Amino acid sequence: MNAPAPDPAQAESAAAVSTPGDLRTRVASSVVMVVLAIAAVVVGGWAFVLFWTAAAIIIIWEWTSIVSGDARLALTAAVAALLAAAAAAGSGRIFLAFGALAAGAIAVAALVQERRGWSAAGVFYAGVLVLAPTLLREGAHGAAAMFFLFAVVWVTDILGYFVGRAVGGPRLALRISPKKTWAGAVGGALGAVVAGVVFAALTGYSMIGVGLTAFALSLVSQGGDLLESAIKRRFGVKDASHVIPGHGGLMDRLDGFIAAAGVAVLIGIVRAGSPEAAQGLLW
Repeated sequence: MNAPAPDPAQAESAAAVSTPGDLRTRVASSVVMVVLAIAAVVVGGWAFVLFWTAAAIIIIWEWTSIVSGDARLALTAAVAALLAAAAAAGSGRIFLAFGALAAGAIAVAALVQERRGWSAAGVFYAGVLVLAPTLLREGAHGAAAMFFLFAVVWVTDILGYFVGRAVGGPRLALRISPKKTWAGAVGGALGAVVAGVVFAALTGYSMIGVGLTAFALSLVSQGGDLLESAIKRRFGVKDASHVIPGHGGLMDRLDGFIAAAGVAVLIGIVRAGSPEAAQGLLW
């Protein structure tokens, strides 16, 4: 008789207690990622676009491994689409970038034998990581918009983790992500608001507007985290991959950022009434 398949939720819950060595590894990996992300924003230009394109390629590799297995032709088509979208977005041709992603999604769906919808969706999911930061980084307010987004997502993640562990209490979504609590969710959201207000006070933007935006993006970030957990549960995996020591996959680390970045661009474009997303996001 075959042994029952492991429950990812139970495995995640069992892994909730970290050893000091695990925590040090996580912190060291986080510091490296933070430094690289900040450096990319400061340098800007094509280096910034290539940084997020490289991250998107890792994301689509992890997504394809989860939902499609060893689908090399589909993965090749997806990577080609991401590269084309990055080239178009970096040149300011946003509609062409969207077209490249759409063509890539169609090609991926045609090249896999099953789970066509899930496989094609991965192109758009990874594509957000190419288009959203590229759009936000443009213009005089671009660097500020990216640092604001980093502050919101990182504070939400850090305070959500530590407040959740310290306070405990009712679980936020037991069947999806057993470690997350309502206390952690509230702590992360309130921390993001404080981070947003402090950011606005230091940079001269509207504290009320930025604070409200920070709250909304914090909720979206947490929703993105839960979405990725639900996808992993759907396909019976614990980690997207093991490329980051102490963290698992890049998708495990950027799930909240991808969701928040996508919504941040939409908020910015709607407020500004133009593709100048950074200015619309912060005013």
